[in-house]
Amino acid sequence: MTTTLAPPTPTTPALPSQRVGLFAGLVGVVTALVTLAVAEVVSLFLGGIGNPILGVGSLFIDLVPAWLKSAVIAVFGTNDKIFLFFVLGVVVVALAVLVGQLQLRKPPYGVVVLGAVGLIAVIAVGTRSDASALAPAPTVVGVVVGILVLRALTTRLQAWRDAAAPKPRSVAAASGKQIERRSFLTMLGVAGVASAVVGTGARMMSAATTAVQEIRGAIKLPAAASAGPVVETANTLDTISGISPFVTPNVDFYRIDTALQVPSIDSSTWSLKITGMVEEEIEISFDDLLALPLQEELITLTCVSQEVGGDLIGNALWLGYPLRELLARAKPTAGADMVLSTSQDGFTASTPLSVLQDTDRNAMLAVGMNGEPLPLEHGFPVRMVVPGLYGYVSATKWVVSLKVTTFADDEGYWTSRGWTAKGPIKLSSRIDTPRSGYSIDPGTVAIAGVAWAQHTGISAVDVSIDGGSWQPATLAEAVNVDTWLQWSYNWDATSGSHEVRVRSTDSNGLVQTSDELPPAPDGSTGLHTITVLVN
Repeated sequence: MTTTLAPPTPTTPALPSQRVGLFAGLVGVVTALVTLAVAEVVSLFLGGIGNPILGVGSLFIDLVPAWLKSAVIAVFGTNDKIFLFFVLGVVVVALAVLVGQLQLRKPPYGVVVLGAVGLIAVIAVGTRSDASALAPAPTVVGVVVGILVLRALTTRLQAWRDAAAPKPRSVAAASGKQIERRSFLTMLGVAGVASAVVGTGARMMSAATTAVQEIRGAIKLPAAASAGPVVETANTLDTISGISPFVTPNVDFYRIDTALQVPSIDSSTWSLKITGMVEEEIEISFDDLLALPLQEELITLTCVSQEVGGDLIGNALWLGYPLRELLARAKPTAGADMVLSTSQDGFTASTPLSVLQDTDRNAMLAVGMNGEPLPLEHGFPVRMVVPGLYGYVSATKWVVSLKVTTFADDEGYWTSRGWTAKGPIKLSSRIDTPRSGYSIDPGTVAIAGVAWAQHTGISAVDVSIDGGSWQPATLAEAVNVDTWLQWSYNWDATSGSHEVRVRSTDSNGLVQTSDELPPAPDGSTGLHTITVLVN
């Protein structure tokens, strides 16, 4: 007898596991977008408080060791915050993918991880110095909505996977698979696009920043009772191509600080308090400050993180009121030796009291920069400007309080992270032109740059070619001892590769050291050296 076997029944193909895993990761990414977008919107309606990304980023800055901060700034310079946001973005995406895959394969662990990340963000925003009781609200609301979206999207993905499980092929099975696929992809796409649009819109519509920009634009600064020097171009070396201009334009002035989001402070509500070891506590408003006899001063500021030859330095015309005058009104008591300044964003700096009281040093509360109100990113409405000290111990932006105290009892933000407490700026110099590694034509070439010894002054700059003897450079006219000095040297360039080195001497006769030291813990040293190829 012959047995005839029936042909196998056709089945619908299963959804590949790799594809399921990919879509689970996308579910996690879309969940993260929704969470952040909702948090951004809630933060916007609460006046810009409690942004989780900014809070976590600020916490990261607080915890990062000094050597890593120096390394990041050395590589990325004033783009350090862009790098930080990039790193945070990578971490967020990696965590989001993990959340999506865990929720699909081992529920509810995806929800648990999302909740744990949210808790970290709540701690980050809630522990900021300017945090209010509502600061955690944007993160909490964002995480709650994110969990709902995560569960909904995962349910739809599971339904698609189940509908695509091997089963006898039929019109109903194929139709069910297509319906579940379309349902999942539609929900995923709508949630992703909507969160991206809403989140981006909320960020761009920051009401506080827009309002403060309008307030700043309406401010008319009073004329200085003591005007700064008028610097004619003829008295500078600005005409030399490639040299740093004597006065740095605001848009080109370096910015290094701990604020991921520039504080938006209404000048009409701003005030500064002087407290601590004083006979009389003082509080002054912005209008009070503008009513005082303001002074203009050309002062160069420098960041301690600057490498030899770096660009974290700038010179500007500042308008402000002498800090020594305000401190005299407060009357510091015996034993005080430090002023701890605090920024709106919680940053603190430890400045020697004697420096702020020095009658020969024009430390000020600045309200203007190069003829206009301070730009928001440079401290609007008020910041500190102190000649001769690195910014991390003196140049507090968005300053709101001064506490007269002692170095024994208090320490500044970066001092507690391994940097020295007083931060005097070190004698240094830089070659601006020609640029290292560039090719130039033979003949007479202007080697030029800047040198600085703030609050001491520069007496000489010398240039050495290929290790030869030091040759004196020509110096621009010195305006005061608190600004950098431009210099130039005419070099008869011959064909070949050449090494060019610069050194400076201050007005006390101190010659710049060739010993090489990194920025941490109190500023870099060494001689700026470049290599130039002459065609």
